[in-house]
Amino acid sequence: MNEIINIIVPDDAAGARLDKTLSGHLPDMSRARIQALIKENCLTLCASTGDRIINSPSHSVKFGEHYRLEVPQPEEPIPQPEDIPLTVVFEDEHLIVIDKPAGMVVHPAPGNTSGTLVNALLHHCGNSLSGIGGVKRPGIVHRIDKDTSGLLVVAKNDKAHHGLADQFASHSIERKYHAVCKGHPRPYHGRIEGNIGRNPHDRKKMTVVKAGGKHAVTHYRTLNLYQQSGTALAAHIECQLETGRTHQVRVHMMHTGHALIGDPLYAKASIGNSIKGEARTAIQSFKRQALHAKSLGFEHPISGECFKFESELPYDLSRLLDDLSGYIVAGSNN
Repeated sequence: MNEIINIIVPDDAAGARLDKTLSGHLPDMSRARIQALIKENCLTLCASTGDRIINSPSHSVKFGEHYRLEVPQPEEPIPQPEDIPLTVVFEDEHLIVIDKPAGMVVHPAPGNTSGTLVNALLHHCGNSLSGIGGVKRPGIVHRIDKDTSGLLVVAKNDKAHHGLADQFASHSIERKYHAVCKGHPRPYHGRIEGNIGRNPHDRKKMTVVKAGGKHAVTHYRTLNLYQQSGTALAAHIECQLETGRTHQVRVHMMHTGHALIGDPLYAKASIGNSIKGEARTAIQSFKRQALHAKSLGFEHPISGECFKFESELPYDLSRLLDDLSGYIVAGSNN
């Protein structure tokens, strides 16, 4: 939706150029940009005798005049193929399974118009990607966050896209994530259910909401517990998604009081003075959410064959677990 800006000419601006007057009211917009908008018929003089488009930047304004400027939303550029290396786990003429590294955005968005998985796929696959997602998200059936590593499947044609989307909608896709969270979840195995919606105080965050939002269920089990001198350090957990919501694992674990280590949105930067030595260094130095999409299982949408793919933990996550291995609680991996 276009942005509408209303300007009333003050007394001290009477007789001034239109572009100069608007520039004084819109300090975040360059004068050249304002002139271009005026010439593109985006400015209207609103009067009791009728509205009139003003398309001359040098037009002289009068005290009390009401101008309405309509600023079009910037058009996002169509993503272009980029020769970016991909780790391809499986590929045929219908779909491709990628092991995405942490730090790679799945599709272009404001602030990330290049270097994305879509840019890499356009180079790798050419024109053989499903068009259902539109020119900005060709073939994209599901996403994982920029700083989450691991597996995702991309459709190469519309039939495969529909087939995969139906499986996601029916929750028959098997998705398991490995994560390292703060503290020790209780119980060690369980089910987290809570609708997820936008945080009303921070639009970048999601949260568990009492009303509205989208139904979300995460099943988790503890693989290992880590403890230092009686203080619960962390837990290596496996989370299986019954639903797939934005930031689901991150939000559900935060909601239980056990946010993921390194999570810049949902985990507190402070870890407490009771944690010391190598454990403190390992936890503080991990700079992304400790989350990896480790397992992906689905029925091939064309052949009907059942597939299951596994991804090794990336180096940084393996290193974190290695650094914590000296604090493992005996018998916790069952």
